[in-house]
Amino acid sequence: MAITQETGRRDFMKTMIKAGTAPLVISAATLGRGGAVAANDRIALGFVAFGSRAGQLLNDFRRHPQAHYVAAADVDAGRRWNFVKEIGEGTPTFNDYRHVLDRSDIDAVVIATPDHWHAAAIIDSAQAGKDIYCEKPLTLTIDEGKQCVKAVRNAGRVFQTGSQQRSDWKFRHACELVRNGYIGDLKQIDTYIGEGPTGGHDPNVGVPPGLDWDRWLGQAPMVPYRVTRCHYEFRWWYAYSGGKLTDWGAHHNDIAQWGNGTEETGPISAEGTATFPEPGGYDTAITFDIRFEYKDAAPVICHSTGDNGIKFTGTKGEIFVSRSEIKSSPEDIKDIELKSNDLHLYKSDNHQGNFLECVKTREDPICRVEIGHRSVTVCHLANIAIRLGRKINWDPDQETILDDEEARAWLERPRRDPYQLPKVYGTARKRVRSTRRGLFGQVF
Repeated sequence: MAITQETGRRDFMKTMIKAGTAPLVISAATLGRGGAVAANDRIALGFVAFGSRAGQLLNDFRRHPQAHYVAAADVDAGRRWNFVKEIGEGTPTFNDYRHVLDRSDIDAVVIATPDHWHAAAIIDSAQAGKDIYCEKPLTLTIDEGKQCVKAVRNAGRVFQTGSQQRSDWKFRHACELVRNGYIGDLKQIDTYIGEGPTGGHDPNVGVPPGLDWDRWLGQAPMVPYRVTRCHYEFRWWYAYSGGKLTDWGAHHNDIAQWGNGTEETGPISAEGTATFPEPGGYDTAITFDIRFEYKDAAPVICHSTGDNGIKFTGTKGEIFVSRSEIKSSPEDIKDIELKSNDLHLYKSDNHQGNFLECVKTREDPICRVEIGHRSVTVCHLANIAIRLGRKINWDPDQETILDDEEARAWLERPRRDPYQLPKVYGTARKRVRSTRRGLFGQVF
């Protein structure tokens, strides 16, 4: 049967069903036009890794009936089996995520690998024509982030960074109060993200059956397997992540950037102090205090102590916000309702729902790729500063470290063959900005 642009979707499906040739699942991408998903189509998702966080994300996406689940990849056979148990017998799973990307019946992917695999998966997914929901922190290095932004924009894909606090009304309201001057002139922002753990000194042991250890390590150096190096514990090893500074820091420093009005730029310097574990185990910072200076915005100080959350201090009051509460001094500031002519930030009430909606509309989600990149850049600069033990001067426009060749080398990492970063192709397509506008036409 010849299908033309004029053939209606419903007529096409009726014909296929009568002929007995309709597939059980047709992806939205197959029937949509111009890369967009028709409004009444379900969105076919594939998972790139299926560990504990991916399981949580699956439950979050299941709240949205427009999504369904087609395939998954994981280097651990046990985790592939967990996906099959969740979705149903016969669900295809793979060791190599590129087999998921090869499938034409998948519209978008959910990336929940360890951090050191994010960039390659993002670039490959974008260039395979998939929209992307990727867990924070966006990347392992700043240079990787720049390549991810380029890949997503060149391919014209919808991208949501998994910084879900942006879809929590408390954080949005706090940032709106700050940016509209309800605490006066903003003087300082403090982020409190908790101490990093010690540990990781358990012995090297044999690789468990079903785990592709070489591929789990990917770009990182080949080392023996140990339980506390793999899966959830990866975040406390600098070869695969950045410790608390990229784990919780990617959340709270993201909100600091939002409230500071600097989400599309960044600091001009980072400096601080830190303590580190004894050699032989985890190697990311335990305690730290790191100060970021901005050219035309308030300084941000990131702490390992204090109640988890973000504090905005102004000349007329302060606001503290966390996942459990928002409070202010004076107390009535937190209860202020915005005026119609105030700045209203991008509103999302559900992070996964916002992504799925944007897959259909082709608009940018609340935490687009540029924001995810800029937020984790703050965290990466912090790690570079404390590991070198000196102030780092940063040019947020050129995205480079100034006058320090040794520090500049830390913008990327050596990569083990054959796990080189995929080459990014093409040129940037026009971005579809959100239609969520303030009274005076601001776009957020």
